[in-house]
Amino acid sequence: MSGFAATLINNFLIAFGVVIGASVFAGIGALITDHPPLKTMLDLAGSIKIWAMAVALGDTFSSFAVIEKGLFQGEFRSIIKQAISVLTAIFGANMGYFFIKLIHRCGELWQK
Repeated sequence: MSGFAATLINNFLIAFGVVIGASVFAGIGALITDHPPLKTMLDLAGSIKIWAMAVALGDTFSSFAVIEKGLFQGEFRSIIKQAISVLTAIFGANMGYFFIKLIHRCGELWQK
């Protein structure tokens, strides 16, 4: 597998894992503090997506250097690669959020 494809898979899974992991541990904390765990998990999953993206992209400031290089030196391929990396991280974070949303919805169905 090429280096760029491996980076995309890592970006997706890191963003997905940050949302899932933070939500699960927030749910455990909610159980300990006697708050509704599924609601807490869903609320946190929605608010942590942007941070999951930042974690997945890692050194975000180098992204600006890549964009500058692409704009001023005519290397549009690097801009496209960077955009695909950002979109992959966004997709991973949103998939994590929708997974938590699915768990929340299933929890509502099981309570009935």
